[in-house]
Amino acid sequence: MTSAPDRHPPRAARFGGLDGLRAIAVALVLAYHLWPSALPGGFLGVDVFFVISGFLITSLLLREHAARGRIRLAAFWRRRARRLLPALALVLLVSTSLGALVGGDLLVGIGGQLAGTAFFVSNWVFIANGADYFARDTPELFRNTWSLSIEEQFYILLPLLVLLLLRFRSRATRALPLLALAALSALLMLRLSMEGAEPTRVYFGSDSHTFGLFIGAALAALLHRRVPASSADPEPGAARQVGLAAVAALGLGVLGWQAATLVEGSAASFQGGFQLATLASLAVVWAITRPGARIGAWLDLPPLRWIGERSYGIYLWHWPLLVVLTAAASPLGAGAAWAVPVVTLVATVAIAAASHRFIEQPVRRFGLRRSVRLALQPGSYTPLRRSVAIGVAVLLALTVPATAMAVAHAPEQSTAEAAIARGQRAIDEREQAGPSEAPNDADGGDDRSGGADDGAADDGAAGSATGGSDTAKHPRSGATGGDIDAVGDSVMLASLPELESSFPGIRIDAEVSRGMGVGVGIAHDLSAGGDLRRVLVVGLGTNGPVAPEDLAAMRETAGDRGLVLVNAHADREWIPGVNDALTRFADAHRGVVVADWDGAVTGVPDALAGDDIHPNPSGGEIYADAVQRAVDELGRPGEAVGFGLPRH
Repeated sequence: MTSAPDRHPPRAARFGGLDGLRAIAVALVLAYHLWPSALPGGFLGVDVFFVISGFLITSLLLREHAARGRIRLAAFWRRRARRLLPALALVLLVSTSLGALVGGDLLVGIGGQLAGTAFFVSNWVFIANGADYFARDTPELFRNTWSLSIEEQFYILLPLLVLLLLRFRSRATRALPLLALAALSALLMLRLSMEGAEPTRVYFGSDSHTFGLFIGAALAALLHRRVPASSADPEPGAARQVGLAAVAALGLGVLGWQAATLVEGSAASFQGGFQLATLASLAVVWAITRPGARIGAWLDLPPLRWIGERSYGIYLWHWPLLVVLTAAASPLGAGAAWAVPVVTLVATVAIAAASHRFIEQPVRRFGLRRSVRLALQPGSYTPLRRSVAIGVAVLLALTVPATAMAVAHAPEQSTAEAAIARGQRAIDEREQAGPSEAPNDADGGDDRSGGADDGAADDGAAGSATGGSDTAKHPRSGATGGDIDAVGDSVMLASLPELESSFPGIRIDAEVSRGMGVGVGIAHDLSAGGDLRRVLVVGLGTNGPVAPEDLAAMRETAGDRGLVLVNAHADREWIPGVNDALTRFADAHRGVVVADWDGAVTGVPDALAGDDIHPNPSGGEIYADAVQRAVDELGRPGEAVGFGLPRH
């Protein structure tokens, strides 16, 4: 077996338009990650890649079999390794080293990420760790490699499957099993989502997210011709050209519409969104790769083709660079935030272009061992080759030990996890100490709600969030910790020690990843048992949109009690809508006020963990102060509803 045929397997004329389509796909992903509000559904670009990959790789395997009468499995997998590993290794080494320089939460779990990526199982590693592709707080440095892992797992299976399918003579019969596998995967995504599975499991699963690869493979099997199209074949007529262009335009239009409207991690995305995007991508691939299709040539305009040829490196580099630059710019404040996406884009394209020319292409052409031998032969150097060899050697000398040190000294948990764990420890210690002996005034045992004089005599803590007391404007409600029930999510949990310090006797029920719907049930159970105290504090806006009916149900459950709604602070697309909904609801109802946690903590140095969501101890004090101000506001004449009255 000679090496030359392995490096240059038989192939027919190049497929037109695929590089241009790759450019569109990677542009969707970059826009989604760099400017998420501008293109919220840009994550669908990955599914376009899946269809392209399934179609192209299956076509190459079928061509090789048609030319040689067999498929050389070892040669196929070696070519895949040459194509993927050099750029991937460079990204892992350089990005980990940069993460070590910046520090913070970037290296949490880095050993598992590196191992998962290197062995192409990172999608399952992220599932096991509970990672969330759609969350931008404390992101994993190599989160984007999940799709590469799915593709590589597919590449291991595909040639074996093709060898079995080649036993069938009919193209339709060959395509049918691939179509069945695609349908099963698409239906599994639908079923898991409808059963309430975690979005991470649905999105990252090799079983639930390979339908694009399989349906692309089925298209290749269906269209494969034993005798490839040649230049002698007549070009499609005008009517057929118009039809192909229309199909491609329709497919691209559907993708553009979905990219602009589909909500990340939503039920709609899993229950039809990804499936529709895959079918739209399939239509585009079919149209642009038909022999003589002018729409394929149009998509291969030089700028698009240039980007498409480097799309693999662009996809690999953009995410870790974005994560590192975001963390590095964080101390500079919001003023520098606008520059991060721009710098990331420029650096990504420049580094990917250099990697493509000086690393990836030489290895693909000569193989890894021969490339190393050439690099170690100074006599064969041109000035450019000498500079490249020196640069690569210096880069490896710096990044290999830096990566090893980063893995050895990586923190065990993120600052956000540490903040949440601090609150959980406070709960555990309280449970070990036994029932609280703090007074519970919910039944009116300490009726101080009737006037502002009691609040005016207090110590003015209500103004601490803004630096001064304003009890004259916001007389105290007279509520103490024993009067308050608090239901919240992980942000409240991280603030629990400070809440208990500010409100001795407060009863807190807070848990990670909790939404408003769950909180409604908890409050209802307390009320039904006659155990709901006379002030209800609710902090449940971080983990998803808030439905108006849930707010109405919470207000109905509260009855004549005071209701405090803590607004949310996070870099998530639903947060502005949540905060607006809470404010409008409070303005429309007496006895309902908003604790402005978002306004109080924004811009305060060192108040939040690395995810810019969960409070550190100083942030916990700000959270407790915001709640204190809101509880005091319940004593205003315009808000005082039901205080001191018999409970219903």
